[in-house]
Amino acid sequence: QVQLVESGGGLVQAGGSLRLSCAASGSGFRISGMGWFRQAPGKQPDLVASVTSDSTYYSDSVKGRFTITRNNAMNTVWLEMNSLSPEDTAVYYCNAKVVRRGWVSESDFWGQGTQVTVSS
Repeated sequence: QVQLVESGGGLVQAGGSLRLSCAASGSGFRISGMGWFRQAPGKQPDLVASVTSDSTYYSDSVKGRFTITRNNAMNTVWLEMNSLSPEDTAVYYCNAKVVRRGWVSESDFWGQGTQVTVSS
């Protein structure tokens, strides 16, 4: 089984920064991609940023402010968030595209979510 454990959320003032981390643990798998989604109250989840071996994606709303990095050996991904605004307030979820040993297809695994609150 694959587990994703997140950390780093919290309360910050507008203009501040936070760094989220997500570590995958378990055995018998490889990760093809990792990313961060967020869900604000009353809204659908949105993909914020993702990274694979050859590409990185950012949503328009965070481009230039957020940076996603990944350490493949540690199965860990970080999201550095700068110039935060109240519109960034949401629960942030880590996602991993996992291929388990003996499987061909990918499966989605999710972290437990971490609250990010930005005060004005």
